[in-house]
Amino acid sequence: MSRFIADLHTHSKYARACSPQLTLENMDAWARVKGVDILSTGDFTHPKWFEEIKAKLVPAREIFGSRASVNTEARLPAMYDGLYVLRPGLTPTVPPQISLPQKPTLFMLGTELACIYSQGAKKMRRVHHLIYAPTIEVAAQINAALTARGCKLGSDGRAIIGMNSKELLKIILEIDPRNVLIPAHAWTPWFAIFGSNSGFNSIAECFEELTPHIFAIETGLSSDPLMNWRVKELDQVALVSSADAHSLPNLGREATVFEGNMGDLSYDSIMQAIREAAPARLANSKLLIANSRFKMLGTIEFIPDEGRYHYDGHRACKVCLHPRETKKLGGICPKCKKAMTIGVLSRVEELANQPEGRRPEYCPQFWSLVELDKIIAEANGVKGRSSKSVEKVYWDLVAKAGTEANILLNMSYDELAAISPHQRFVEAIRRVREGRVKINPPGYDGEYGVVNIFNAEEKLEAKKQSRLL
Repeated sequence: MSRFIADLHTHSKYARACSPQLTLENMDAWARVKGVDILSTGDFTHPKWFEEIKAKLVPAREIFGSRASVNTEARLPAMYDGLYVLRPGLTPTVPPQISLPQKPTLFMLGTELACIYSQGAKKMRRVHHLIYAPTIEVAAQINAALTARGCKLGSDGRAIIGMNSKELLKIILEIDPRNVLIPAHAWTPWFAIFGSNSGFNSIAECFEELTPHIFAIETGLSSDPLMNWRVKELDQVALVSSADAHSLPNLGREATVFEGNMGDLSYDSIMQAIREAAPARLANSKLLIANSRFKMLGTIEFIPDEGRYHYDGHRACKVCLHPRETKKLGGICPKCKKAMTIGVLSRVEELANQPEGRRPEYCPQFWSLVELDKIIAEANGVKGRSSKSVEKVYWDLVAKAGTEANILLNMSYDELAAISPHQRFVEAIRRVREGRVKINPPGYDGEYGVVNIFNAEEKLEAKKQSRLL
């Protein structure tokens, strides 16, 4: 059995507020460095990006060959169906200047769409969704259907469309029933299905009679599975995680982990594994047995407090508050007396009908991690993750370990000590793995939370000592 790490929410250089370095060549290279096996193409609705997808990606089976599924029940399609790889001869134009892992990144057709519409007492809804297609040809049909309905797909990689969520889902299912819609960053205040400012109180309220077609939601950076499991209804859907990266270094910061046979790897097997990872479905022992060959093992998560909208607050006034304090203030900023942005934790509390810490009897696992460059900065007593000293250590460690994921998840502490001359780095990894990390202050109103692996005295000592490398 092999493990596959998938980041199924990405963007291109054509998406607003995203790096111009987000090309398919660079995404392939950085995914290898991060240890991500499968990437969404992102933004396939953008005409220029879609032309690049068609020109630069080829079906994986054309490069590696294909064989019938090893699944004796023949429930899964042939290996690599619906997955693509970079056309041979294309190379990245940016660092890393190190030997990349040889295994090419697999791409799956995906995009994010922003639905803005009025529904329910004329309330304005702003909801983002992830759309996946099994082939380039089907993605082209989605683009054509949306264009025919007046959607201006070239305005942004993350296109804004003036239709409701149910209509969008109906359109893509009529084109191909294998198309999938997953609500993106489900709790983000401004643009999410449960968002405090423009969202709904349930999946059914959003999708009505088409609700059974929604079999997963994306947790987003500011929530984790434990928070989502406080809402009993969400036992009916799988919880997936993805980076939603706006730059190359952030690829894989959240991801979904699968386990199975390489011969069963395909678009359909990935979607089937996600569908069957809902706690309510996992409770069925027959499904557990049937899905034993290829399954969704769990998710790699941000510590939710680090997410940009975990707490309530007002960025302009540097006010960051726990939901208890927000309630006392009636949601009003104590400095400027304007309404604060109500964050994810507050919204979860509002919809929760289960106690804190509750885990369904059957549920995938999850790993709460901190990105490697942040860990290096903490261990090295450096304030910024983007400093040259941190960058030097990062590339040296990845060159020795193979991938960032290998360092964060797999290597033993003895193995980590062998690639880093300083025990403080190994201790930092240990604390992250054991959950001994503080986020102070937490993220709020668009500001990331601040990671603290070491206390103030330990950081001062780190500055006095020699650097890691």
